[in-house]
Amino acid sequence: MIAAGDAIPDVEIKQPGANGMPEPVKTGELFAKGRTVLFGVPGAFTPGCDRIHLPGFVEQADDLFAKGVDRVACVAVNDAFVMDAWGKAHNVGDKIVMLADGNGDFTKAMGLELDGSAFGLGARSKRYAAIIDDGTLTRIDVDETGGVDQSSCGAVLGRL
Repeated sequence: MIAAGDAIPDVEIKQPGANGMPEPVKTGELFAKGRTVLFGVPGAFTPGCDRIHLPGFVEQADDLFAKGVDRVACVAVNDAFVMDAWGKAHNVGDKIVMLADGNGDFTKAMGLELDGSAFGLGARSKRYAAIIDDGTLTRIDVDETGGVDQSSCGAVLGRL
């Protein structure tokens, strides 16, 4: 698993485009400059992700920006169409960059795979929150139990 001091893997994933079509984005470029809070979730519209994790970041995004965060990003092993719909359902607007790791390439490169096959989800991402400064991971907190504790926005705010 990626650790503090490691460079963020440079992997091509997708983000919802302005015209509704997925657009490629390289994670190495996206996270290269500034301070980013990246949170990973097992899946869009799944209970913990949809009711707690994403809404917490939407509600407290301005608090993160006030503490010097330049961007907040959410990544899931879902396609860009799903990430776009999920973002719209929660009115993320420009507060959160929604990232689609449809093939799980970024998740694998981070070492954060989750086997969700027992729940019919297949390969997914563990739930986590990471702080990235100029392309380097400075902190990562993973919720290994399935809850939204270590990776909640409130927990991240307490660490900044």
